[in-house]
This record gives sequence, C-alpha cells and structure tokens, in this order.
Amino acid sequence: MGRQLFPHHSHWGAFNAVVEGGKVVGAIPFDFDPDPSPLIDAIPDAVHSPTRIANPMVRAGWLKDRRASGRGRGRELFVPLSWERALELVAGELARVRREYGPSAIMGGSQGWSSAGHFHEARGQLRRFLAASGGFVDQTSNYSFGTALTFLPHILGSAQAVTGPLTSWSSIARHTKLFVMFGGANPKNTQVAKGGCAWHGTSGAFAALGQAGVRVVNISPIREDGPALARPHWIPIRPNTDTAMILALAHTLVSERRHDEAFLTRYCNGFLRMLPYLTGESDGQVKDAAWAAAITGVPAETIRALARQMAATRTMLTASWSLQRADHGEQPYWALVLLAACLGQIGLPGGGFGFGYGSGAALAEPPLLFPGPAMPALPNPARLAIPAARIADCLLHPGERYNYDGKTATYPDIRLVYWAGGNPFHHHQDLNRLRRAWQRPETIIVHEPWWTATARHADIVLPATTSLERNDLGGAPRDRFVIAMHKAIDPVGEARNDFDIFCDLARRLGCEDAFAEGRDETAWLRHIYGAFRERAQRNSVPEFDTFWDQGWIEIPPRTDEYVLFAEFRANPETSRLRTPSGRIELYSEEIAGFGYDDCPPHPVWIEPAEWLGGRQAADFPLHLVSSQPRHKLHSQMDSGPISARGKTAGRETLAINPLDAKARGIADGEVVRVFNARGACFAGVSLTETVRPGVVRLSCGAWYDPAGDDDTPTCAHGNANILTRDHGTSQLSQGPSSATALVEVEKCSTPAPPVRAFAPVRLIGAAPRL
Repeated sequence: MGRQLFPHHSHWGAFNAVVEGGKVVGAIPFDFDPDPSPLIDAIPDAVHSPTRIANPMVRAGWLKDRRASGRGRGRELFVPLSWERALELVAGELARVRREYGPSAIMGGSQGWSSAGHFHEARGQLRRFLAASGGFVDQTSNYSFGTALTFLPHILGSAQAVTGPLTSWSSIARHTKLFVMFGGANPKNTQVAKGGCAWHGTSGAFAALGQAGVRVVNISPIREDGPALARPHWIPIRPNTDTAMILALAHTLVSERRHDEAFLTRYCNGFLRMLPYLTGESDGQVKDAAWAAAITGVPAETIRALARQMAATRTMLTASWSLQRADHGEQPYWALVLLAACLGQIGLPGGGFGFGYGSGAALAEPPLLFPGPAMPALPNPARLAIPAARIADCLLHPGERYNYDGKTATYPDIRLVYWAGGNPFHHHQDLNRLRRAWQRPETIIVHEPWWTATARHADIVLPATTSLERNDLGGAPRDRFVIAMHKAIDPVGEARNDFDIFCDLARRLGCEDAFAEGRDETAWLRHIYGAFRERAQRNSVPEFDTFWDQGWIEIPPRTDEYVLFAEFRANPETSRLRTPSGRIELYSEEIAGFGYDDCPPHPVWIEPAEWLGGRQAADFPLHLVSSQPRHKLHSQMDSGPISARGKTAGRETLAINPLDAKARGIADGEVVRVFNARGACFAGVSLTETVRPGVVRLSCGAWYDPAGDDDTPTCAHGNANILTRDHGTSQLSQGPSSATALVEVEKCSTPAPPVRAFAPVRLIGAAPRL
C-alpha cells in the first residue's frame, strides 16, 4: 500500500501521520495551526525507536525471590515472557497483595502526562482498573502546579488563577500598558498542553503585545525566559527571591500612598492585619526596596521605579508555574496577589494577575462555549491518596504521620507499585533518594512503550502501544479543537494498549464488567463522544461518524475577550469568592488555624533552605535552574534525533555564564561534573550571557542513566533531578521544591562515563514465540 495520511494528535500538536509500508515516516501539521510545534517531527523516530519494548519482561531477581530483591532494580537482567505468563504474574501479585495487606498496600497514582487521547490516557485507565478491582492509594495534586492547586483555593476560592482560563491575550493586547512577568513567559512552554493543543496562538499573542506597544518586563535569572517577540526588558534576579521583591513593590505603593485603599477595603480581607509585617512594625524589618535589593540583587531604585510605573498605568502581573515549585512556593503567589490588590486593577480588562501565562498552551484563551469530551472515572473505594510529590517519603516512611492542607494523615505501607503513563525517574526530585525508596516495595509493575529508567527499575514490564497504534479522541480541556485520532499502524512488536491489558487482567480478577462496562474501544469512543454531544446540547456538533470522517471539530469560544474576576469586581456581594470571607484573603484565618510554621497566615519572605544568600552557597555557589526542555516534552522522545539537537557532547546541556565558567577554567562544549551533597551528573557546557552570573540552567528530561553500582550513582546523561531537593514546599501544600537547589560545577579530572541511557536492556533467554 502506498502513502497514507491519518489524522492524529499529541501533547505538542495535531497532525496527519504519514504512513508508508506500515511505518510512520512523517508528520504533517494540522491545517489550522498557525504556529505548529517542531516537536511533531520527532514522532516517527519515537514510534519506531530501538528503545521500544518488544515483549513482556520480568526482572530475573524478582522471579527468584520477589520479597527480597528490591536492591536489584535497575541493575539486573530481564527475562522475556509470553503475554499469558506475564498477565498471570500481574494478576497473581495484585490478588496476593490485596489479600494479604489490603488496598492501602497498592500505589497506583501514576503521575505523568502519558499520551494524548481521552480514552486511552494511561493514568485514567490504570486508576479505573484499580478502582474496579478493589481500591488503591492514589496521588492528589500534581508536579506542575501542585502547590498552587492546593493553596490558591484558600485565598481566592478556586485554583482558576493557575489552571485557567486567565484574562485573555486579546484583553491584554487591547488594554494592558505594562505586563510584568516574574519567572518570565517562555514561548517553548506554550507549545504544549496535556491532552493536545491543535491551535498554537501564544506566539501571535506575544507579537501582538509588541505591536500594541505594551511594555513587557521579564524578572528572571534567565533572559530567554522573556518572549522575544514582545521585546521584554530583562531584570535579572536571584532565584527564589521573588517574594522579597514583590513585597518591596507593595511596600513602595503603600509608603508613597499609591495603593488603592478602596479596593483593598471592599474586595479584600485582612490587609490591615498583614500591613504591620510590610511596614516592619511587627518584626522590626521594613520590607522596603533597600531591604529587597540586598536579597534579590535588583537595585532598590529599579524596584521603586517599577512600582511607580505599575501604579501609573494598566498593569498585568504574572508569575510562572516554576516559582511555586520552590521552598515556600506559596509565598511568591500570595505576595503577587497582594501586589495586584494594592494596585486595585483585579477584574479590570488587561489588569490584575494570572499565574502561568508562559507555562502552557491555551491558558489565556477565552473560555469555550461548552467543554470537550471526557472519559468518566470510577470512584476509588479505598479513598486513599498522598500528595503527588511525596512518593519517596511514602515508600521510605510507612506509618509516619504528615500534615497536608489542614489535615493530618499517615503514609500507607506500600507493597506493590503499579505505574502506567509516567516516568517518576524523570519528574521526581533527588533521584538517588527515589532509587532507595523504589527498592522497598515487593513488586513494581510498569506499562511503557520505551525502556525508560522507570521501566528499567521495574519487576514486570508490559509493552504498551503509542497513540498511533490505537484509536482515540484528542484535545486539551482549553483547546478549541477536538481531533479524531485514527489508528495509523499496527502495534509495534507485541505491544498492547492499556485498555486491552486491563481488560485481560480484570477478567482474571473478576471485575471486567465494572471496568469495561461491556464496551470495547469503538463503543467507548462513541459513548464518550455521545456524552460530549449531549453536554453541548448538540449545538452544531455532528454525529460521531461525520466527525470521525472529517477528522476534527471546532468548539467556538464563549466570547472574544475574557477578564478573570470581572464578575467579582462588578458585584462582590452577589459574586462572592468561595473563601471564608467571600473576598480575597490577604490574611487567612483558616491557614492561621492550621498552625504551620512554614506557611504563616499572610504573605511573608522566608529564607529558602538553599539560595545564593545562604550559608550553603559557600560550598555550592551556583543556583540550579532545572527548566523545561526546548527539544522534548519532559522526558518524552529523549532518545530521538530532535532531542539530540539540544544536547552537548551527547549529554544534557548546562548553560553557564562566561564569568562563572572562566572562574572554573571551563570551556564551551566541555563535559563537566555538576554536583552537590545529594548527587552528581555529567553535562555538556554552553557558555551564554543570557544566564545571570551565579546561576546555571540544566533543563530536565534527560533519561536517568546511573553510572556505578552503589546507592548514590552519578547520572552520566545529565538528569537535573539527581541534584534537586525532595522536600515539600510547606506543610500546607506539600508540593515539589525542585527549584531550590544549589550546585557546584567542575572540570572532569577523569573521562566521564559513557551514556548508556538508550542502550539495549540485557536479557536472559530469547523472546517466547507467539
């Protein structure tokens, strides 16, 4: 058969898969996408990568003694299995653990992006299966913006200010005069959205800001965090000190009587209770610009001038998601809400604040007329969950009590981990600590298309299909398009889709009816689409067959301009926020009642555990920024040629200022050792003045590649999370604090170990015949 095209979708965009001879050979961008992501070019190589898992596997040491073999994970050989034998082992282990220990011994949260597609989304399928089979320990919140997700409802009544929709780009271009970005708004992040973004409009929005004459200010340690199309002014700041600068901006407004007292009185609760902290009356330290300058490295006059500019014009404030992934990550967000309240522009067109304008696609597009398709979930009968970023704590400290969001809970004793659609050896912090924690469960089961580090650290590995090997419905919650994801090729090797795997397991465990509800793939797609069509009240939504043949439909926006908190501003009595006071909480009695010493009841500057102004900087004088990568999504497609373009000397690239490199005798393109007390990795150097002195950038996503057999191996490939800190942001949110990490960089005194992240897994025996 000749060349064929199949409509499809991915987290980084919709496309037509080009298939020749049963193989995906290309990806043509969606016709209506104004700015397609170049990452779709990596799809053919990923689908047919030599790192694909060919057939079911079991770790040799686990077969010998499954209850005492955890230390062999990531080190031992694998034994190929037939599907029948593999499914018998998985079903037997699930039944045994559930029988001996109960559902609290099974972890199935499986945080991760997996593949685009509403039905085949791996985490949803796993959670549905484990719920149908008796319950499990889930994960709540997330790694991306988990701190804000937990914290913001206490002060704003919901998390919409971080999840979207935010005040729309159209409103900003029309009304904003000054757009201030703490942490920047890097365009590369707006090219992706979980579930799929078919329409990439953010680059056009940035260009519109420049054309409209909006002054854009990028306050970040990295110049490239600002969108070049908007011609931003760069204010380099010490990492993790944004809270101090924001408080000083607010202090300048108050001390010069430029703040909006009427807004603070009518729309906010607790301003007068936190004011003594701002003025220094409560602790003897005035939070003025001179105080902040010593902390942030930003001149006091720059801070005062910016505050005056904010007060003089329509100003939009934003902070990136990365700011809340740090020690006390609640504070910069709360401080920004305070600053916006002092300006009094919340709820006005082009004014106020929103979090994450540069952190993902479609966050600032007007809300859709009706929501897109969604796969129904099953309730978890165990009703157990831990904060997403506390996996290692849970595995290492069963029975230990912990605080979270005003409640006290106990970590369960996990005996079996079931993971599908994610790579914790990419996104979790302090990977050496995670590796030790990963040794403790009796059994770890992983579904995965590729031999990632998570698959290599499993006991039973089941090869899963990519999205191109199955049918599905695609579209992110805020994206205007719904895409028909046609199966383009037959499964590679012996891969099976997650739904079929779980159907086989559910049949063995006696819960197939509860899990599948009598539907196969086609019936489920029609069911999901039918429910979507009913919610839309048909509203020009075609029948399923018409949609499937066309390949896409478009959901119209509710309006062409949207303003966050507009209804609240228009009438705060009838449009009360879902907070105790019904208003914006600048002082929270609720949080005060929790009694957390690491999250006071109003925004404060708390010195981070590691920062350039702290004592640890004497030993580790560089602050690590582990940003999202440009040439891949998280760790997805790292083994392909597109990701390779972003590497230096075959390893993840470390961006360092020439002054810091010169002080260490480091040259451009060299391989260096990056280290701290938690671990070390090797990276290739890129000298750049776009990184502030005292800061290095090592983007996350390099497949973890432990070199050495001890419990604290070095990562040969440059995975930044071997260096990051595994500690909750606070007892309130328990989010990840990966942005709080100091390191040192040195020349290699001996040759760096070879990169083996993509090398074939060692096997015992040949694959069984089908």
